Amino acid sequence: MTPSTADHQPQMLVEDFEELARTAHELVRLEFINGKVVVKPVPDGNHREIIVWLQEMCMQHRPDLRLYAECELKIEEYRKGRAKPDGVLAPRKHFVGTGEWAEPDGVLMTVEVTSRDRDTNQRDRVDKPHGYAAAEIPVYLLVDRDTNSVTVYADPEKGEYRSVTSRAFGVAIDLPAPVGFTLETDELKEFAY
Repeated sequence: MTPSTADHQPQMLVEDFEELARTAHELVRLEFINGKVVVKPVPDGNHREIIVWLQEMCMQHRPDLRLYAECELKIEEYRKGRAKPDGVLAPRKHFVGTGEWAEPDGVLMTVEVTSRDRDTNQRDRVDKPHGYAAAEIPVYLLVDRDTNSVTVYADPEKGEYRSVTSRAFGVAIDLPAPVGFTLETDELKEFAY
């Protein structure tokens, strides 16, 4: 087996991962990204405050939508991945009647907030944009506490986002359609550490 072939072999079947995730301790957050089990750190206080702040911003600008914290989504090609984004923007009541791992259809935006762990670069800046683009989620918002910036990924095509825009905390950034509002980021400076 060549190294490139080995890289694409999943560690386990997605069904086995779902069982593992279902029985994992509540202090462990598991995802299945690019065929690998990934342990995601439990959020700290600033991380949680950023999500609450984003929920408030979304409600102010788009009261028809909700930013759901930590929804479990099927992502990647053919839905063989499982992600637990920090936030998922979707129409109100969108997830009523769905199972534990929801299809990404109808999701308008996913949100990740960096956690300052050693896997953040690969997970939030490489794997997640690819997985969310492959699932055709229109917008991915990365709140990057390591660089004190916000990055908006948009316009997914063939598993990649064709538009990537970054702004420093304190500079407004547009969240393109279908989200469709400008995010003022001054308050994020308080949560940067």
